[in-house]
Amino acid sequence: MSQLMIDAIGGENAVRRLVEDFYDFVELLPEGETLRKLHLRGHGLAHVREEQFNFLSGFLGGRRYYQEKHGHMDLRRMHAHVPISAQDAEDWLTCMDRALEKNQLSGPQIDRLRTTFRRICMMLVNDLREWGLPAETPRVSRDGEKF
Repeated sequence: MSQLMIDAIGGENAVRRLVEDFYDFVELLPEGETLRKLHLRGHGLAHVREEQFNFLSGFLGGRRYYQEKHGHMDLRRMHAHVPISAQDAEDWLTCMDRALEKNQLSGPQIDRLRTTFRRICMMLVNDLREWGLPAETPRVSRDGEKF
């Protein structure tokens, strides 16, 4: 019998800590700057902390809070309104790696989880030209700030 990833991590409380630590790194690390700005242009970091917990709970084999609330677990649909570059994906992965390390999560299952996160992040990279943005160049806000 194989163990659910949520159980291997330590249950819902551990997933909550992982998400909180992830977003703490988004708020603190230079790699989190663009992610932070993208979220602040949307519903904000408090909102996304809760929604990521809701999603990851179900994604890792636990209760599907996100699906119960929104009727789906489609990552592309969730991110369709956001321009995502390859660098944004790498930055997300850096912050998640730091959160996994802080929570002392390691081993073969976590290595597979990291691989899955990488595959998903790269799948979410979209054509920034569709957003009127040059591909893989810094974005500039209305007030001239690069992000």
